[in-house]
Amino acid sequence: MTDAVLYEIDDEGIVTLTLNRPELRNPITDHEVIDALIAALERLETDPNARVAILTGAGKGFSSGGNIHEMRAGGSVNAGTPVKTRIAYKRGVQRLPLAFAALEVPVIAAVNGAAIGAGCDLTCMCDLRVASESAKFAESFVKLGLIAGDGGSWLLPRVVGWSKAAEMALTGDTIDAREALACGLVSQVVPDAELMDTARALARRIAANPPHAVRMTKRLLWEGRRADLASLLEMAAAMQAAAHTTADHEEAVEAFIAKRKPQFKGD
Repeated sequence: MTDAVLYEIDDEGIVTLTLNRPELRNPITDHEVIDALIAALERLETDPNARVAILTGAGKGFSSGGNIHEMRAGGSVNAGTPVKTRIAYKRGVQRLPLAFAALEVPVIAAVNGAAIGAGCDLTCMCDLRVASESAKFAESFVKLGLIAGDGGSWLLPRVVGWSKAAEMALTGDTIDAREALACGLVSQVVPDAELMDTARALARRIAANPPHAVRMTKRLLWEGRRADLASLLEMAAAMQAAAHTTADHEEAVEAFIAKRKPQFKGD
């Protein structure tokens, strides 16, 4: 069993996923890491006690993205020939955005340092992002003569808008946490020592809500990125019909009328 990604869950249903290759600044293009992260996401989705997750990196960095040394050696995503490299991307790092898009449990990226290239895109695969003051972000593929092969060209504009995404992708320049906050890449910037406490506080606010409603809300938000209004309304009507029948909805109504705190069980 690999320790490339650590999985921990507390008694509030908050899962912490930690990229655990600090000596390499947590690259995510290695097959071992990809497989471990996919396995962790699958476990998260099927864990009946999981209500929300926090994704962070071990050590001083969130994720360096690609493993440059492996690329040069002909490993990882660079498979030596165009056809083999295409297949390597499809069977490798491109599995990550699809896995995150299929996930219904909300994920908060707690960005504790540099998030570079695919590491920056990984933060965009998450639903929310909070950053430490020392965090840095770069859509830096162009500086290596490459493009975002992991879906960044789809993800980044939907997070920061077209103009800022174009600026980041075409220059490859690094932005600091304050600029990331200003452009909406992150929603909060806090002192380094307060990052995980801040992420957990946000996670608790999410975990306090009915789990089925949270999962369906996330699904609708993701579908809203690509669906037309009529299709989204149809999906919302079907999900609302299911939500009305849950015990948690009944508990929420009863608690509201009784002016007490609701107790949600995921039923």
